[in-house]
Amino acid sequence: MSKICQVTGRKPSFGNNISHSHRVTSRRWNPNIQRQRFWLPSEKRWVTLTVSTKGIKTINKKGIESVIADIRRRGVKV
Repeated sequence: MSKICQVTGRKPSFGNNISHSHRVTSRRWNPNIQRQRFWLPSEKRWVTLTVSTKGIKTINKKGIESVIADIRRRGVKV
């Protein structure tokens, strides 16, 4: 499963671990991605989205209908 939020577009960011001896190794910070089902009243069906926790807050604030409309405007099939 890719670590990309369908609502906000958040994806992993990359950087370095630096040890006490200053040895540098690569690492990545993954966003908190969840698979969540949402009820779409206009279509009378459930929609499963891969969203970050920030995306869930956005859906709670704007409403699922407007968020789905934005996702479809970008050309993503839902």
